[in-house]
Amino acid sequence: MKKNRIITVQDIPITITQDNMNDYICITDIAAAKSDVSRFADVIKNWLRNRNTLEFLGTWETIYNPNFKVVEFDHFKQEAGLHTFVLSASEWIEKTNAIGLFVKKGRYGGTFAHKDIAFEFASAISPVFKLYLIKEFQRLKQEENDLQKIEWNAKRFLSKNNYLIQTDAIKNYIIPVCNYRDDLKWITYAEEADLLNVALFGFTAKMWRDSNPELAKNSNVRDYATIHELTVLSNLETHNAQMIREGKSKEERFVILKDIASYQMNILNAAEKIIGIEEKLT
Repeated sequence: MKKNRIITVQDIPITITQDNMNDYICITDIAAAKSDVSRFADVIKNWLRNRNTLEFLGTWETIYNPNFKVVEFDHFKQEAGLHTFVLSASEWIEKTNAIGLFVKKGRYGGTFAHKDIAFEFASAISPVFKLYLIKEFQRLKQEENDLQKIEWNAKRFLSKNNYLIQTDAIKNYIIPVCNYRDDLKWITYAEEADLLNVALFGFTAKMWRDSNPELAKNSNVRDYATIHELTVLSNLETHNAQMIREGKSKEERFVILKDIASYQMNILNAAEKIIGIEEKLT
């Protein structure tokens, strides 16, 4: 589950998290638009006991959840509308094996709903509030998409530009000038690339392609590396180019590159943890 994000809708902070690549919105936060803190749970329970709500939830689960317990759902639907009928989010999840809702405990907990369901809940709270919620949610997704594009471009820039440094060194110091059509020594380019792959990732490009045939049709292992890995990879390419100029053997270079990769990844990962802790404290 990814880190929570917060959007503000009509002065109310709404928490959004992600599970299995799907966005879930805290409907406990949304309930604040209609009630005070002491009645948030009651607002959700009253919404859940409504027949129209149950039909919506049941249809959503039937479409997206192959493990949904339809028999239990039918039982709840038959009781909906009775004065004695009460249903909590936890009971709905437990009895029907629902995935559209989940309850998170703790300080930043609450009842979270898949965005489709959260928007439906917002309609019950206030149609106007729902419109502003959708607007802010779309703004958040646009910002995230823009950030992903920037990161992806940065990753490819690091990978492609630093790779030129290494290939130039290989061309000048390992392979003499030759006719590529007649001389197959150009294969050494791929061997040097895999020297870095094994030093950093622990496997060759071919091993990755064999394990990921569908992904390998339109991409390579470096497209799926983290920004930290590509940062280290760019440094490894520079170090490798220098060692090639110094005349070090492939075996010597691999040992050194592996140590550098391990050391730099540990530093970057440790720094990320520290930043994460500081963000939580603030």
